Amino acid sequence: MPHSPTRALSDLGVSIWLDDLSKDRLTSGSLAGLIADHDVVGVTSNPTIFAAAVASSDSYLDDIRTMKARGAQAEEAVFTIMVSDVQGACDLLLPTFSRSHGRDGRVSLEVSPELAGNTAGTVQQALELSTLVNRPNLMIKIPATLEGLPAISAVLAEGISVNVTLIFSIDRYEKVIDAYFQGIEQAQANGHDISKIFSVASFFVSRVDSAVDALLDGIGSPEATELRSRAALANARRAYELFTSAHASENAQRLLAAGGNLQRPLWASTGVKEPALPPTLYVTGLAAEHTVITMPEKTLQATAGYVGVVSDEITPALGDATATLAALEALGISLEDVTDELERDGVSKFVQSWRELVQTVSDAMDSSV
Repeated sequence: MPHSPTRALSDLGVSIWLDDLSKDRLTSGSLAGLIADHDVVGVTSNPTIFAAAVASSDSYLDDIRTMKARGAQAEEAVFTIMVSDVQGACDLLLPTFSRSHGRDGRVSLEVSPELAGNTAGTVQQALELSTLVNRPNLMIKIPATLEGLPAISAVLAEGISVNVTLIFSIDRYEKVIDAYFQGIEQAQANGHDISKIFSVASFFVSRVDSAVDALLDGIGSPEATELRSRAALANARRAYELFTSAHASENAQRLLAAGGNLQRPLWASTGVKEPALPPTLYVTGLAAEHTVITMPEKTLQATAGYVGVVSDEITPALGDATATLAALEALGISLEDVTDELERDGVSKFVQSWRELVQTVSDAMDSSV
């Protein structure tokens, strides 16, 4: 019997993580089923995911009432809810964590997006969340804002694994890799076992196409139309090229030889935004060794039903990626401007989701008897 598409991805060296988490997903056995049937070996979460989970389910009401009875404020209750769900997922994935020697079996919990511009606050909250969750397979999620970069290094220096999120540009990704190795160097100097510290760099994909395609549609020429839905893959493939070259540097090789780990690129925002596109476009198109792909369940199910050969789709396409980005520039489209705006918008949307989450919990506390 041939391998399933998700097994073929795994055999290629791709780790499949689910981009969703909720209490219902844990208690219903849904997450356990995806781990067993679709090769899921990790979970990512963010404020938007938790906001949707709490707003759409009554399963949190008893916990919210309990927290209200003991005098908790809404934001404290939010963190309690998130920590509990993350602990449950961590426990479920602990066998995967052990089998992979820490490479997978990971669950990500994000610091408050309100801290995206606050380095010291990000570090403090990362340490607090790590203590609260108290699971070896936790990853603290920190945005790759300019203020987030030193926080990434500082948290890694404390021996805490980090998922760097909201990366859109090659230039910012290069700084993220530098921040990673600086953090590992500091961790080593602090006496931590760097073989136990892991990191992924979450490079966002589909949002790039959404933004660039709108600009191409505005141009409207045949050359512009030909480039639709190609920018995101080209941008991500160039990121993978940078991942490869940066980890071959002398300093990186020294740290890897001392037991350090690769900071694998993680492809995020992999659900297609345009219905006409193949639902697995950003999954099969970014398959390559030493990568992580996090997917919402809809994309995961589409991947499980994929008909075609699963193979390295990045390395053979690097030349085309360079040509695509050059063609965009020739049309007057600045990918730097696009990705700068996407970062600002990404932070803003997560802040909005965070505030909606806090308000939803606050309303539930006010209405509880």
